[in-house]
Amino acid sequence: MQSLKVLGLGVGAAALLGLGVILGHFAIPKGANQPAPQDLDLEVLETVMRQLDASRIREDLRELSREPHLSSSPRDEALVQLLLQRWRDPVSGLDAAEAPQYEVLLSFPSQEQPNLVEVVGPTGDILHTCRQREENLTGEQGGPDVVPPYAAYGPPGTPQGLLVYANQGTEEDFKELQTQGIKLEGTIALTRYGGAGRGAKAVNAAKHGVAGVLVYTDPADINDGLSLPNETFPNSWHLPPSGVERGSYYEYFGDPLTPYLPAKPSSFRLDLTNVSGFPPIPTQPIGFQDAKDLLCNLNGTSALATWQGALGCDYKLGPGFRADGDFSADSQVKVSVYNRLELRNSSNVLGIIRGAVEPDRYVLYGNHRDSWVHGAVDPSSGTAVLLEISRVLGTLLKKGTWRPRRSIVLASWGAEEFGLIGSTEFTEEFFSKLQERTVAYINVDISVFANATLRVQGTPPVQSVVFSATKEIRSPGTGDLSIYDNWIQYFNRSSPVYGIVPSLGSLGAGSDYAPFIHFLGISSMDIAYTYDRSKTSARIYPTYHTAFDTFDYVDKFLDPGFGSHQAVARTAGSVLLRLSDSFFLPLNVSDYSETLRSFLQAAQQDLGALLEQHGISLGPLVTAVEKFESAAEALDQHISALQKGSPDTLQVRMLNDQLMLLERSFLNPRAFPEERYYSHVLWAPHTGSTATFPGLANACSTAKDTDPGSEAWAEVQRQLSIVVVALEGAAATLRPVADL
Repeated sequence: MQSLKVLGLGVGAAALLGLGVILGHFAIPKGANQPAPQDLDLEVLETVMRQLDASRIREDLRELSREPHLSSSPRDEALVQLLLQRWRDPVSGLDAAEAPQYEVLLSFPSQEQPNLVEVVGPTGDILHTCRQREENLTGEQGGPDVVPPYAAYGPPGTPQGLLVYANQGTEEDFKELQTQGIKLEGTIALTRYGGAGRGAKAVNAAKHGVAGVLVYTDPADINDGLSLPNETFPNSWHLPPSGVERGSYYEYFGDPLTPYLPAKPSSFRLDLTNVSGFPPIPTQPIGFQDAKDLLCNLNGTSALATWQGALGCDYKLGPGFRADGDFSADSQVKVSVYNRLELRNSSNVLGIIRGAVEPDRYVLYGNHRDSWVHGAVDPSSGTAVLLEISRVLGTLLKKGTWRPRRSIVLASWGAEEFGLIGSTEFTEEFFSKLQERTVAYINVDISVFANATLRVQGTPPVQSVVFSATKEIRSPGTGDLSIYDNWIQYFNRSSPVYGIVPSLGSLGAGSDYAPFIHFLGISSMDIAYTYDRSKTSARIYPTYHTAFDTFDYVDKFLDPGFGSHQAVARTAGSVLLRLSDSFFLPLNVSDYSETLRSFLQAAQQDLGALLEQHGISLGPLVTAVEKFESAAEALDQHISALQKGSPDTLQVRMLNDQLMLLERSFLNPRAFPEERYYSHVLWAPHTGSTATFPGLANACSTAKDTDPGSEAWAEVQRQLSIVVVALEGAAATLRPVADL
């Protein structure tokens, strides 16, 4: 690793104001002259829905994506000032806005020595050089602020060796190559995106002696197989042949040097030799035109049918090139990577709306700000929606016609693209306060992938509030469907409780919701509009993390008219108001019963016989699920009874705390010692094949081929106990507060 370059330790005092200071000050009522609202005001809700303006979102997106804004760049810091200006505006601003900084470790390509991928002949002559930058198709890809494609946190080095094709770079893919008799030691592996995480490809490759990794996007995975210039941007939404997906190859999230500590100048920092999670070997992404030049000249046997793609040739495995191709048979590929690590200051921007009745209860709404290049879709589509929601709410606030029951915290996170850094540092700094006081977290990162339908990921309790919101908002486009009715046509499931309903996806670690759900146990959701899966096989929108993710790309192909952006703004805005203004929190904990029951049934069906062979009973788990179902049903009845009467405010406050704190009861910080930040026993990384409690599934997967009485089977019993205790704790949280 190169030595760190420390850039400025001095931080302005105003930027260091913590959330506690901000909210502590502004939570004190200042003699507001309007009556404190007691419940969701439907007229206010309708006013907000009506005033959210698609044309304003469009103009904000144009400004946000006008220039590249890589994390900590001058343009990124200029957008910090733009947000502060908006949130401090005397007409449409919020109660407070601050931009606290963190000093974080980022990774950049060297400006003096560009990263290179070359085909080298036996005498050292250069036979072919891959593109170092994307083709300048619209005049926006060639500017000095466009960072060349690179693998962030990939180590420097210049490995050279015979090329092999390793499909998606999974552990199974490399084992398949070995099964085929291919010697991997010292080779360069060409892999395609998908299947395994970016950094995992290099980790898997290094285990088998591979010296370097190349990564490309296959047209089969993102372009529906289309690859000709007249079929791709700027003539359609598809990725041009020179397009390269940048990204972070760091395994974890948060600042690499300060795990579990906020990245402040005073915090302890790991020595670089003790940092884990970086790719172990040099890695470089390339475009699919360059991948075609390499892959279509490979020697060896044909790859499996499932490994074939859409580059217009038969994919061979290698190693090395064929004699009758464009390169000599003994040519090798050289990967020259000169990435460097730097300490940089990165800012979050926090906007505060003080709650009128329960100022110590927070509803958080966040979106990251930094992008790899222009980032019109990722993340500026989400930031444009955030700005429009804040404009409408701020205007009502300044007029004195509205103030939420609970406090609202709006957040623009910094350095998300490098590993969810800004949001993670925020959760580390305010861990206790956020765990004690946060009702829910709403994430709108990419607000519009495409314009077909809504897509929501979230934990079960948020399902009901999302459904309530979407049933009241008209879907964009022709017809008179609600967003809910449109959504159910594209993504649905059969619920034993509700019948056919839209399906919510589960939350992984793809955006800033990750530290809130996995680390803090806060009910969370991610909201976006997306494409019709029946019409495209795209892994994600085609220009993802490339220099072709521009305003015109959104304006012409993803969302002409910005109706889908407006639909997301209305959905997220309605959910935000319902969570911040409703007397009774609109979180339905009974919806967890359905999830737990499905997990239990999967465990019984797929693991029950195996566990029984080893003397492990699922009986305690059955009992724990039943306890939770009983407690949730009783709480529902209690809520219904209170809603029919005139409940005391303190009674409702106690009830709401039960709803708020349920998610925390599923945390066990010792459940997954190998997984940093993951402590939620229901939503941790899942390596087992059974759709059940992840710790139990993963432990069974590891233990199934080991001897009875092994440590692996002891871990199965430990994981089962962890789940049982978590479910019993969750049931206890839902029971009357005076009961133990």
